[in-house]
Amino acid sequence: MNPDLSIESVRQAQQLIRPYVLQTPLVFSEKLSERYGMNFAFKAENLQHIGAFKARGATNAVLALTPEQASAGVVTHSSGNHAAALARAARIRSIPAYIVMPHNSAQTKIASVLSFGFQPHFCEPSAPARAAACDQLMHQTGATLVHPYNDTKVICGQGTTGLEIVEQWSQVDVVLAPVGGGGLISGLLIALKAINSKIQIIAVEPEQADDASRSLQSGKIEQPTRYDTVADGLRTCLGELTFEVMQDLLDQIVLVSDTEILTAMRELAQDARLVVEPSGAVSFAGAKKISQQLAGKNVCAVLSGGNLDFGKCQLGAKPN
Repeated sequence: MNPDLSIESVRQAQQLIRPYVLQTPLVFSEKLSERYGMNFAFKAENLQHIGAFKARGATNAVLALTPEQASAGVVTHSSGNHAAALARAARIRSIPAYIVMPHNSAQTKIASVLSFGFQPHFCEPSAPARAAACDQLMHQTGATLVHPYNDTKVICGQGTTGLEIVEQWSQVDVVLAPVGGGGLISGLLIALKAINSKIQIIAVEPEQADDASRSLQSGKIEQPTRYDTVADGLRTCLGELTFEVMQDLLDQIVLVSDTEILTAMRELAQDARLVVEPSGAVSFAGAKKISQQLAGKNVCAVLSGGNLDFGKCQLGAKPN
């Protein structure tokens, strides 16, 4: 594993970004715990700055730049939350930012980037198109690439979520988190497995974006075959760094349908009073799906984001 991906690096990230990110609450739910037979808590990253955990990794990467690197700015590609997080971090440091976004990104996420004073550069909604547009801007501007997930500073920044979970709930048995590119789940694995190797870490992925599951089965990074899951933040493939961490440390991966994701969103809103975007509800959907396996355990589902586009999302059916 890359030597820059360590618990020490995650702790350094926590110190660096502490003034600029929130320690989000751990929200316990008696109702959902009783319904599903486990002790449920939610790490509410939907309440983080820019409405997502991405604020952590982007801020760590931008603050770690040398003055020379910072002067040329930063560039990235993202369907939304990392884009907004990098725009915010660039504004904190008063440097340029060049943001590539798929043209079908949620309007709320586009608006978030605009709110920090940066105009997105739009591209086709595929991994090759995103990478090509990003490379072109990088060569034109000399900006430093801050990849959404295949970046050691970004991964370690996301790992600070795990440090907070164990600080808030030392008895936690299982942590579930969404997986798209793998930055969040990799950061959690690095932090939590170093603190307590007995904590079970489970990745949850949409069935309509199952490339991480296929990658772990085949032993090589597989590409997405479709880009239409409601969980728009998870429509991307793993990076080399995140794939290696997941291969080494991940306990399990669970697939959930779009219907299960939307139903989880509705339950979180009704019963936990938490507004969560589809990508953020994936972890709860996964916990529900394997509730018998998790029976009686202390379970934390990371709600990775809350930037819900109400114009596009229809909440799923009420749970039985």
